[in-house]
Amino acid sequence: MDLSNILSINGKPGLFKLVSKGKTNFIVESILDGKKMPAFSHDGVSSLDNIAIFTYEDDVALEKVFKTIHNLENGEKTEDFKNDSTKMKKYFETVLPNYDKERVYSSNIKKVIAWYNLLVENNLFSFSEEKTEELEEVAKEEPVK
Repeated sequence: MDLSNILSINGKPGLFKLVSKGKTNFIVESILDGKKMPAFSHDGVSSLDNIAIFTYEDDVALEKVFKTIHNLENGEKTEDFKNDSTKMKKYFETVLPNYDKERVYSSNIKKVIAWYNLLVENNLFSFSEEKTEELEEVAKEEPVK
């Protein structure tokens, strides 16, 4: 899954696809409604592949968290935890048991789950790169005759 072209913008709901880069801005398309707009670096633009979740050991990339949720949910959306933060935290503990409970807030967990559901709704999960890498590893192990 390539999260480098999926962006989060501070103060704007949902996620955005990177359409184009300019000298001073990005052109992004909202995943929620498909509208295109400019985004500037001072808007607080973050690529999802640069986001990690704090744990008591090393930080875990958001992509790995998404893969774990994807496996737990068999590729489907998760439950909506809008009104039950305790249930949401318990669910997140099954996803990432050693997440740092002092540094990862409920709002962060809510965002991760909302982003995951948005990506699933819009069929933006693709694991083809991983399958290609796995096939390449197998090909290296088996000599060609």
